[in-house]
Amino acid sequence: MGSKNKLNKFKENEDLHNVIQPSRESLLKNEFKYKGNWFSFFKNNNPIVLELGCGKGEYSINLAKKFPDKNFIGMDIKGARLWHGAKNAIKYNLSNVVFLRVQIDLIENIFLKKEVDEIWIVFPDPQIKFNRTKHRLINQFYLNIYKNLIKDFGLIHLKTDSEFLHGYTLGLLQKEKVKIHFSHHDIYSNQYSPPEATEIKTHYEKIFLSENKPISYIKFEFE
Repeated sequence: MGSKNKLNKFKENEDLHNVIQPSRESLLKNEFKYKGNWFSFFKNNNPIVLELGCGKGEYSINLAKKFPDKNFIGMDIKGARLWHGAKNAIKYNLSNVVFLRVQIDLIENIFLKKEVDEIWIVFPDPQIKFNRTKHRLINQFYLNIYKNLIKDFGLIHLKTDSEFLHGYTLGLLQKEKVKIHFSHHDIYSNQYSPPEATEIKTHYEKIFLSENKPISYIKFEFE
């Protein structure tokens, strides 16, 4: 039944106006029509905010509700998960959010240099084993890409339940020219935590909190 449901969602994604599924081949050939032209999709020049590894798009949806003057793009390779975000965007009549089914390593084939205003990475797989380092959405390779894509003064947010990933990221940032706006290993115990980090809770985050698991958050920009 689960496999059939997935296939149904994959099929429905093909007809949803807020799901974009470019082929890897077209991206590698630099044929993606919205690269440098996202205003033509959103019909405005509002700031572009990415949620990488967005899953069901819970953060993208709630941020889109909160900030109607920004455009949100949720990126993930899992089509069945994206389906949930796309359907919720339609349910809430949100025209400022779209979901992009694509592998994150192709992100430079999707956006021009300095085209992105903000990046959210919410509860990514920490890929703790050393031989999985290249798969982390925060590593030196990806930091270099984000630095290239994000505008000056653009913010990057990492929210995680992994103490390892929080510490690893801070270690990487020590080697970079960055301004850390906020960092804390347990945001729900800190009265100064930014509201954007605490007001939106994903399904799994609520489970973590019910188990008294601390949630950490880092907000930074490249200098």
